Amino acid sequence: MKLVLMEFLTLDGVCQGPGGPEEDTGDGFARGGWFVPFIDDALMRSVTAWVGQADGFLFGRRTYENFARDWPKMDDPNDPVASKLNGAPKYVASNSLDTAPWTPSTILSGDIFGHIAKLKEKPGRELQIHGSGRLAFSLLAAGLIDELRLVTAPVILGQGRKLFGAGGSPLGFRLLKSEGLASGLTIQAYAKADAPQFATYSPEISRGE
Repeated sequence: MKLVLMEFLTLDGVCQGPGGPEEDTGDGFARGGWFVPFIDDALMRSVTAWVGQADGFLFGRRTYENFARDWPKMDDPNDPVASKLNGAPKYVASNSLDTAPWTPSTILSGDIFGHIAKLKEKPGRELQIHGSGRLAFSLLAAGLIDELRLVTAPVILGQGRKLFGAGGSPLGFRLLKSEGLASGLTIQAYAKADAPQFATYSPEISRGE
C-alpha cells in the first residue's frame, strides 16, 4: 500500500486545530477552527474521492481519539466518507493507548516505524493519514510517506504547530496536481521524488544555458 498524508494547512504552515476552537489547544493554541469557513461542496467532492481510495487509515493518538469520538455517530450508510472511515481497518500509532474501541482498530506500539513499513508491504491501494501532525512530521523525517495531499487555507495564524517544523529532513517531491477552489482553498498533491539538489544561482541559469 502507498502511504498518503492528507493535511489541512494555513499559509504559514500551521496544521493544528483546523476543525474547531476546542479541537487541539495544546501549547496554548487559541485559534482553532480556522479551516471550517472554507469548507464547501467542491472540497467535499475531492475529500470523498480521496477517501474512496483508502484501504486503511493511520492515526496518531490524539487524532484517533477525536475521530473515534465523532465518526461512529455518523452512521448514514449513504455517506461514503463515514462508511469508509467507520468500516475500514484503522491503525493508531501510540505507546500509551491500551484500548482502541473504534472497530476495526489496531494499536501500533514499540517499533512504530517498523510496523508501518510492514503495513505498506501489504497489498492494497492507500494507507491514509488524516491530520495527525506530530505523527506525520516523524513519518516524513523517516521517509515513509509516499504522497502528500495538502489543502491550504488563505489565512496566517502566527501561532500553532506546523507540519514542516524545524529539524526535518530534506525531502524531494514531484507535483501531481494543483487546483484552486472558489472558496480560496488550494489543493496540491505531490509524489515522493529524489532528494532535493542545491546549487548556486548564476545569470546563465535564468537564460537556460
